[in-house]
Amino acid sequence: MDLSTLSYPDIVSLAVPFFVAAVLIEIAWIVIAKRGGRYEARDAMTSLAMGVGNVVAGVLLGFVTYGFLMWLWELTPLDLGTSLWVVALCFVLDDLRYYWVHRFGHRVRWVWASHVNHHSSQHYNLTTALRQTWTGTFTGMMILSAPLVLLGFHPAMILFVGGLNLIYQFWIHTEAIDKLPRSFEAVMNTPSHHRVHHGRNARYLDANYAGVFIVWDKLFGTFVPEQADERPDYGLVHNIGTFNPIRVAFHEWVAIWRDVTRPGLTLRQRAEYAFRPPGWRHDGAGGSERIKADHVARHPEVAGTAGFERY
Repeated sequence: MDLSTLSYPDIVSLAVPFFVAAVLIEIAWIVIAKRGGRYEARDAMTSLAMGVGNVVAGVLLGFVTYGFLMWLWELTPLDLGTSLWVVALCFVLDDLRYYWVHRFGHRVRWVWASHVNHHSSQHYNLTTALRQTWTGTFTGMMILSAPLVLLGFHPAMILFVGGLNLIYQFWIHTEAIDKLPRSFEAVMNTPSHHRVHHGRNARYLDANYAGVFIVWDKLFGTFVPEQADERPDYGLVHNIGTFNPIRVAFHEWVAIWRDVTRPGLTLRQRAEYAFRPPGWRHDGAGGSERIKADHVARHPEVAGTAGFERY
């Protein structure tokens, strides 16, 4: 098969009716059962606006990523073909790629500036899943897809399985589903695992980066289980308090500019404000490690427990 003419369906667009139906079902469940989370109209509308903006950004800038991957495709001598096992393997390896993109998105401020909008809601429901970036192209994280292309996976296939990954992650943004069977929770990302990731509790910071398979977090030491006695507190460490999608999309980029241009810093400090973890300060007073350490200092009984193993 000539992979230069290979095409895959726009799986995310095809899933839009499912997204809409699932949101309506979740709202109905919350209203009828009077549990399982809550909706705030302005917050949900902001999430929807961020989703629309993400689609527009993809239309306007998608050629950058695809063009880069196609350039690599012309360089590689490898071609794994299009059999079902190749697609399945691509899906698994792309999920590993997603884990690292996501981890960099929380540990490198330049990438966090694009990802932060996804965590800006103080609610956790299916519309939160739609709160997607407008500026992902500018982070340069497309480079992490390069190994897949060079191994012989066609760019169209990589983008297709990436869409499947995104669809999977939609349903885990809910409080309406409690914990699932232990065997499923052991391997797959679930609402329980992902609630932890969206929590701003000191225990839950920098945990559960998985897209589909939670085993990556267990393998790389970033897994924290949801605690029955500690409900996730959703949002950012310092919430921005706005429903303006423009501010949601760009506020961290503006904050980076302000930090790197402040007077009295060395060149290295300016670079560190852009590429160190979010919250880093040149006086050592910020960052998630400091938050965790301070929490353990106030509550020494939690030292060594989940999320505080190193404190």
